[in-house]
Amino acid sequence: MASDPSTSSGTPVTIEVPLSQGLEHTQDEWESATAAVLRKSRRLSDDADPGEVWGTLATTTLDGISVTPLGTPALSADLPDGGLPGQAPFTRGATATRELDGWDVRAWFTDPDAERTARDVVTDLENGVNSLWISAGTGGVPIDALAAILEPVFVDLAAVVVDAPFEPLEAARALAAVIADKGVEAAAGTSLGADPIGAAFRGRGVVDFDATVEIARLAHPLGIRGLTVDATAVHDAGASDVQELAYSLAAGAQYLRTLVEAGFSVDEAAGLIDFRYAATDEQFPTIAKLRAARRLWGRVAELSGVTSAAAGQLQHAVTSRPMMSRYDPYVNMLRTTVAAFAAGVGGAASVTVLPFDEPLGLPEPFSRRIARNTSSLLISESHVAAVTDPAGGSHAVEKLTDDLARDAWALFGEIDAADSLEAALDLVRERVAVTVSDRALAVAKRRRPLTGVSEFPQVDETLPERRPYDRPLEVHRYAGEFEALRDEPVSSPVFLASMGTVAGFTARATFAANLLAAGGVGTVVGGPSEGVDEVLTAYESAGRPSVVCLVGNDKAYEAWGADLVGALRQAGASHVVLAGKAEVGADTTIAMGVDALAFLRSIREELVR
Repeated sequence: MASDPSTSSGTPVTIEVPLSQGLEHTQDEWESATAAVLRKSRRLSDDADPGEVWGTLATTTLDGISVTPLGTPALSADLPDGGLPGQAPFTRGATATRELDGWDVRAWFTDPDAERTARDVVTDLENGVNSLWISAGTGGVPIDALAAILEPVFVDLAAVVVDAPFEPLEAARALAAVIADKGVEAAAGTSLGADPIGAAFRGRGVVDFDATVEIARLAHPLGIRGLTVDATAVHDAGASDVQELAYSLAAGAQYLRTLVEAGFSVDEAAGLIDFRYAATDEQFPTIAKLRAARRLWGRVAELSGVTSAAAGQLQHAVTSRPMMSRYDPYVNMLRTTVAAFAAGVGGAASVTVLPFDEPLGLPEPFSRRIARNTSSLLISESHVAAVTDPAGGSHAVEKLTDDLARDAWALFGEIDAADSLEAALDLVRERVAVTVSDRALAVAKRRRPLTGVSEFPQVDETLPERRPYDRPLEVHRYAGEFEALRDEPVSSPVFLASMGTVAGFTARATFAANLLAAGGVGTVVGGPSEGVDEVLTAYESAGRPSVVCLVGNDKAYEAWGADLVGALRQAGASHVVLAGKAEVGADTTIAMGVDALAFLRSIREELVR
């Protein structure tokens, strides 16, 4: 129905129009309209076929999987049925409903100061947190302080998960004793958290399956989980989504075998295992990864003979550590918000938002508050959890889920076929190393931009101070190489030889200044100029820096770029860079797609000569 007020009498007239009228369009129409927009932004040539918009707008993951810019029915037409939430194959969720009308908001604790941790636990539980994830033992919360820290906690209402890679049995006994002493049934999701395979992959422990079985025997009579497949172990090392999924299946399958061989039924064994995955700010791959993980584990459970509800994977999603940056750490709030959104939409039972200052050291009360409020806002204000599997039925998400699942299943087969656990982990390390190299090149060329680090850096920012970790995790942070340059800024600036009017040089001056700042290099801008002499005057006033970068438009380059380069060399410039691709006799040119890290390292060498 529509109301049309444009009548001669001024009286509104209601016109009945079917809602579907005019809303159906063909794919050709979309391609033509999209091509027109891309031509205006110069991302598509004037003579390009409209069909080329797919390749222009599609993104490709590090696994080589295409993320389409538009979902169409053809994408999902031949895909297997995802079933219903709470039913096999569990793609749409391990349960039909969420008990808390949202995901379980799980806070992370690792501060060795037991009194401070005890206060943080109470504060978080009183302000929106539902469960606790405690990194205990060496480098974390003292195991002998767990009882005191958990004394005020209603463990029948708030799940507690321990993570103690160096002392898993001691931590498990401590948590089991707390539960037994309180004489209550532990909240769903409680876990003793043993993960010897993940600890071995991180180099933070040894694989002791005897201790693992003992931990499972502690957990079973309490009705809680005993083992955690922590796939963030490989994610933190730089793994792709497919590699993270495949590793989790291999580790989970090994734990199943170990427990069954120790005398547990396959249903009991499956019920003792939970899973932890990383959620990144690449929202669609994260949503699809969590959906694919449930489908894949459901298949493993089916092939293993699991008949109970334990075939539905219990997932804990954690916002990615590698995606976070030490520089401009407040941008991490944006990253973790998108990641938490994706984790919730993807169907994770529990979600941990790491504090934005996590890369700098032990979190403070402010960052802890922001972390817990992120989930609260998504659930209570944005109502993201109001619908189970809101991405279900999206043609693009369903296709991405299927692509991830198929590739991960194939890699899982290779890992599981290895002669030994050590050989399997070595295979994973080899594959992850390739991904790390591929990602590093994309980051260096800024095809995978990092806001605040490789894009729009604040070269003079003052970082917040935080207490150091006792034993920090080894994490392959995506911004690591840029941050290493920022850690050692150079004192000498680059002179931006601006040619022409402000309007003529601003775009390239901004590009050059941002690029140089990403490597800890400052700049001095010459200002508007009408010729060589004016630029030289500004160069003299700037102290005649040894490195100069010409910034202007192509017309200015053609008219007097070569003359300016010659004059600057005579005035003392030892290295001349040109922002653009003109031939004016510069030593180096920079433009979109340049290997930023290689360029920055060479410029830094020139500046310290």
